[in-house]
Amino acid sequence: MRTFHKSNNLFRQVRKLIPLASQTFSKSYVNFVKGVAPLFLTHGKGSYVWDVDGNRYVDLVNGLLPVILGYQYPAVNRAIRTQMNKAMTLSLAAPQEYELAKLLNKHIPSAEMVRYGKNGSDVTTGAIRLARAVTGREHVLVCGYHGWHDWYIGSTTRNLGVPKSTIALTHKFEYNNLASVEKFFRRYKNKIAAVILEPMSYEEPKDNFLQKLKTLTHKHGALLIFDEVICGFRFSMGGAQKLFGVTPDLATFGKSLGNGMPIAALVGKRKYMKLMEDVFFSFTFGGELLSIAAAIATIKEMEKKSVLKEVWRKGKFLQDATHRLIAKHGLGEVLALKGKPCWQVFEIKEAGGFTNLEIKSYLQYKALQGGFLWHGQHNMSYSHKDADLKKLLVVYDRTFALLRGHLDHGTLLEHLPGKPIDNIFKIR
Repeated sequence: MRTFHKSNNLFRQVRKLIPLASQTFSKSYVNFVKGVAPLFLTHGKGSYVWDVDGNRYVDLVNGLLPVILGYQYPAVNRAIRTQMNKAMTLSLAAPQEYELAKLLNKHIPSAEMVRYGKNGSDVTTGAIRLARAVTGREHVLVCGYHGWHDWYIGSTTRNLGVPKSTIALTHKFEYNNLASVEKFFRRYKNKIAAVILEPMSYEEPKDNFLQKLKTLTHKHGALLIFDEVICGFRFSMGGAQKLFGVTPDLATFGKSLGNGMPIAALVGKRKYMKLMEDVFFSFTFGGELLSIAAAIATIKEMEKKSVLKEVWRKGKFLQDATHRLIAKHGLGEVLALKGKPCWQVFEIKEAGGFTNLEIKSYLQYKALQGGFLWHGQHNMSYSHKDADLKKLLVVYDRTFALLRGHLDHGTLLEHLPGKPIDNIFKIR
C-alpha cells in the first residue's frame, strides 16, 4: 500500500506560498485523487519517476508530453553539459540557433523560416500576431488547446481576467466539421485573420478534412496555422503535416522538441515569416542555449535511432491490449482509448450513476497503487520498457474487473478513499 504522508504535508505548506502549489494546472492537485496521490516528484530516470515519499512509478505523463526520449537521456544530458561549460545565454545570437533551424527546415514541410520561444503559448501567440499583421484582420478561429494567453484562453471557461473586447475576437469551431468554419467566415466576412487548430489530437481527420480546411481558409484570405506543439516530433519528425501530407502557412512546435527542456518554435512560409523582422516577437531567453542544445541532440538522436518507430510500436501494443481488456470486462460503453499509438487518451463516460470524473478517479487510484503515474493518457516515451507495459496491463485487467462490479452494484465511491478529481476545463 503506497502512502503519501510527506506529499500531503508538503502540499499544505507549499500552498501557503504558491497558488495551486504548482506552476501548471495539469500538474497540480486538481488533476489527482485527493489525499491518495503523489503531488511532488523528486527526480526521474528513463521511464521512471520518484515522489517525495520514495515511491517509484512508471511515468505515463512524461511532463505533459515533452519527455519523448526519457529522463536523464544520455545524449541530451551530454549536450546540455557541454553547452553549459561554454555559456547558457550570450549577448548576441549564437550559431546553434542556425544549426537547429536547419534541422527544423529539414524535417518540417512548412519550416522555410524559424523563430524560437520557450513555451507553446509563446509561439501560438506569435503565430496569431503574425497572421493579423499579414492580413490586417483581427478575428481568429480556433480548435483545440492553444495556450494561456488572452487571445485564446478568453474563448474557454478559464477566461477570468481577459478583456471582453479580446474574447469577442476568438471563435471556436468543431473538428471535422467544415460547416462550423464556414458559418464564421460568413458572419465575419473579410475579418478573419487565421484559422488555428491542432491538426489532430485524439480524433482522426475524416474525409480529407485538413486539405479542405486549407482550401476554405485560403478562399477567404486567411492563414492556416497548425498547432503542432503536441504532434511535432511525436506523430512524426515533421508533425501531423508530414503524416497527413497537408502543409499549413504557419506552424508551432514545442514539447517533444527538447525532451523536457523549455523550447518552442514558430515556423512557416518565408513570404509570411519575413514579416517577423517587424512584428515584435522578442525574448531575453529566446536564444537560450541549453534548450537549443537539447533540441539539436534530441533531433539527432531521433535521426540516428528508430525512436518514433519504437514509440509507436510500444504504444500500439499497449493500445491494442487495452482495447481487448475493455471488451473482456464489458466496459465498451464506459471506456475508450483514442488517438495515435504515440499519444492515447482515455474517453470515459458516465455509468452506473457515477460521473466520468469519479470513474477516472478510481482508475487513477488503482494505477497509482500499481506503480504507474497516470492521469488518463498513455504519453509514450522511447524509454518505456515492454515489461512495464505488460505490468500495466495486469493492473488494468484487475482494475477493470473490479470497476465492472462496482458499476453494477453501485459501490464505486465506497472503494475510492480520496476525493475525486476536479475538472480543469474541457477543450478537446
